[in-house]
Amino acid sequence: MAQRILSLSVSPELAREMQRIQKEMGFSGRSEMLRAGLRKIMVEHKQQEALVGQKQGILLLMHSKGAEDAVTFAKHEFEEIITTQIHNNLPGGKCLEVFVLSGDAATIKKMHSQLETSKKIDYVKLVVT
Repeated sequence: MAQRILSLSVSPELAREMQRIQKEMGFSGRSEMLRAGLRKIMVEHKQQEALVGQKQGILLLMHSKGAEDAVTFAKHEFEEIITTQIHNNLPGGKCLEVFVLSGDAATIKKMHSQLETSKKIDYVKLVVT
């Protein structure tokens, strides 16, 4: 199978972090590290595609304080599936959000996707039963 070459632009900070992780984890190069990351995303996506029916879970977010508008928008848009929200201020102007969710899997997936694709959110993790 023919290889495809993709070009990727990253900030200097992200490039330094990638280099650090590459060395720590023993990847032979940046491409191998990025392939491993892409495989991980694909596995998580396939698991989410299989979610149907009524589900319960948690959604973890980390973001800067300046991103609270994106979180507030999602909180109001998906209030029918949010049973609990915990907000915690972290050092360095960051925030941690924990949402306990219960409802239709399609709605949970939509909330997760909206936050994960937001440029304002630093980290998103969905854990569903």
